Amino acid sequence: MAAFDGKDAVDFDSIPVAALNVDVRNRLGLYLNPRNVVAADWTAFAEETDLSYLEIRNYEKYENPTRKILDDWPSRCSDATVGRLLNILAKVERQDIVEDLRPSIEKDCMKYLTRRPPSEKPVQVYEVDSCFPRTPENNGITILDDPLGNIPETFDAFICYCQNDIEFVHEMIRQLEQTQYKLKLCVFDRDVLPGTCVWTISSELIENRCKRMVVVISDDYLESEECDFQTKFALSLSPGARSKRLIPVKYKTMKKKFPNILRFLTLCDYTNPCTKSWFWGRLAKALSLP
Repeated sequence: MAAFDGKDAVDFDSIPVAALNVDVRNRLGLYLNPRNVVAADWTAFAEETDLSYLEIRNYEKYENPTRKILDDWPSRCSDATVGRLLNILAKVERQDIVEDLRPSIEKDCMKYLTRRPPSEKPVQVYEVDSCFPRTPENNGITILDDPLGNIPETFDAFICYCQNDIEFVHEMIRQLEQTQYKLKLCVFDRDVLPGTCVWTISSELIENRCKRMVVVISDDYLESEECDFQTKFALSLSPGARSKRLIPVKYKTMKKKFPNILRFLTLCDYTNPCTKSWFWGRLAKALSLP
């Protein structure tokens, strides 16, 4: 599905539903959450996302089931895109929602596209190189990068963390880089040169430079806009966790609820005293996979 009015403006099928911000998701809930005998409600939407009857019943306990389904969708399905969402709304005859939210959805999609580096290879006039596409803003972004972009620095894992968890990140460096594992981690504050766009560079590193991403989960993580973007972007690259690309790590007890968007993924739990002695070995093995 392209633009709403048929113009070739935005390819919504290529944009993950995670690109839609909280405001749009909540407004979708205002339309779909009320049980309605006239218009299709959230249960009709849930059926079209391939949820079973029992799974739909389980979502009834949530105050905002529509928002919850949207949050979980990228972890379950490979087609959790904005285009698929719009097709579902059209199929269940809720064009009223599409028309009302059109400006906000288009705005979020354009914002996502400006943050994400180009995925298509630029036209080569004199020669064709064999490496993945390079753009000037993605050259010389890390400490050991080739400024010309000929040999980009790569990593075993991108570490998604908030500033208040930096001490645990230092421990990860000691345990995974400075031991027999000899892994190479991408730590934003250490490896990325200053003066670059956070969103563009994060996308480049996660998609093209790092085999996997470790998400350091904490109460502070839940409040971080950067962590939220990085996590949703990584999930959009690996729908249903098929490539085991994203690994959530919990290193201290939390007062807040564990993020729903990650609950389908196997957790590496540093807080469990019964499994703590196996923690670094398991994590290192996961990050060493091809």
